Amino acid sequence: MGLRVLLADDHTLYREAIQSALEKEDFEVVGQASDGRDAVGQCRDLQPDLAVLDVSMPLITGIDAAREIIRVCPNTRVVILGEHTADKYVRESLKAGAKGYVVKGDSAAELAHALRRVAKGETYITRSASAVVQGQQRGFESAEPLGVRERQVLRLIAEGKRTEEIAGILDISYQTVRSHRKHIMDKLGVHDTAGLVRYSINSGLLEA
Repeated sequence: MGLRVLLADDHTLYREAIQSALEKEDFEVVGQASDGRDAVGQCRDLQPDLAVLDVSMPLITGIDAAREIIRVCPNTRVVILGEHTADKYVRESLKAGAKGYVVKGDSAAELAHALRRVAKGETYITRSASAVVQGQQRGFESAEPLGVRERQVLRLIAEGKRTEEIAGILDISYQTVRSHRKHIMDKLGVHDTAGLVRYSINSGLLEA
C-alpha cells in the first residue's frame, strides 16, 4: 500500500467517503477518529505518515490536535480539512504546524494531490482557500520586486526545502541562502515561513 493516513472528523459518513476515495488513490487509511483527542491518541499509537483533521471537532479542535500531533509524532505531517476559507483558519492551521489546508468543498482528487505534496515536505494550500488570503496581498503587491535569484530561493522555501537543500540545488553557499531569505523577508515585510508561502501562492510563484 501507499502512504499511511489517519482520518479525523466527527461525521462518520464523511470519514468513510474520504477513506473510500483515498483508497482508490492508493493511500492506506490506518485509522479513523471522531474527535481531536482520539486523533492524537491514534497518531501516537499508529505513527501514520499523514493525519487529515477536520478543523472543528469535539473535545479538541483540529488545529489544537495538529499542534499536539506534531509534538508527539514528529514524522506525521498534518493536513487540515475545513469548511471555512477565512484567512484566520488558514493562518492558525499553519501556525499550529499543519503543512496543508484543504476545503471540504474541494474534490477528492484535490485532497489526494494535497496529501502527496505534503508527504514530499511541501506546504499546500488549496486554491479555494488561498484565494481569500488577501489580507497581506496588498502589502505584497506594493513591496519591492524580488530579483531572479531571490524568487528561486523563495520558491524552494515555499516548497518546504531546507536551507542546505536550497544551497545544493542552486549551487550557492548556506550563508548566501540565509542572506537571500533575510532580504526577501525584509522586502516583503514577512516574518515567518507561512507568510512566504502565502506570498508565493498569491503571486503565482507557487501553485496552490
